[in-house]
Amino acid sequence: MVETNIETLPAKKIFPLPNHVAIIMDGNGRWAEKRGMPRLFGHRAGTDNVQRVVEAFDRYQVRYLTLYAFSTENWRRPGVEVSGLFHILAEMIDRETKVLHKKGVKLAHLGKVDELAPELRDKVRKAIELTKNNTGMTLSIAFDYGGRAEILEAVRRIIYDDVPAEDITESLFGSYLYTADVPDPDLIIRTAGEMRLSNFLIWQAAYGEFYSTPALWPDFGEKEIDKALIAYSRRERRFGGLKAEGEAGEG
Repeated sequence: MVETNIETLPAKKIFPLPNHVAIIMDGNGRWAEKRGMPRLFGHRAGTDNVQRVVEAFDRYQVRYLTLYAFSTENWRRPGVEVSGLFHILAEMIDRETKVLHKKGVKLAHLGKVDELAPELRDKVRKAIELTKNNTGMTLSIAFDYGGRAEILEAVRRIIYDDVPAEDITESLFGSYLYTADVPDPDLIIRTAGEMRLSNFLIWQAAYGEFYSTPALWPDFGEKEIDKALIAYSRRERRFGGLKAEGEAGEG
């Protein structure tokens, strides 16, 4: 459901707030095309927006923020765009890691690393190592990530470890996912008006609240964040249960 025209409120009046927000960052290419610019111009603008979004959610004391930056399906895009995205990611790591470290942000990577260039793999590893003991927000970047691939890899590792079938629980399965140290998302936001999960956290999103905004990712700022959080605060999360006796609504 697309939810807009929700009034903004001071941060302290929005309750409850999500513990983990996951965002499908969409619309960079359209943002650039509207301005008569190449798609990579939009991707760069989208990358520049990451710091602002992190700061905004940090002010709301959101403990976990996950950003979907590059999917396993994105390899199908033109080679120039893919290589450009990798270059922009490398620039972002160089520019932002020390800043985020000073703010106490812990960085994590979700996805594969084997297909990344060795230099980029090294940058990712060093950023994670530098921030691993930080106690502030955990910022996970899903890069070369796919939900189905993640599940298949978890199954293969469980088989490799010879785990008896009767010992396989949801909790154990979750410990084999990339997000083993991260709670499931409470709120999944998708920008640019799309209404799909697009292979993003498909195991973890089972009970997440979905919110879609028409705002393109480079334009997704504090006002849009307020709208999303207000919409979330008005949801009733029952996790398959019922409302208390006497309350109106679904039975």
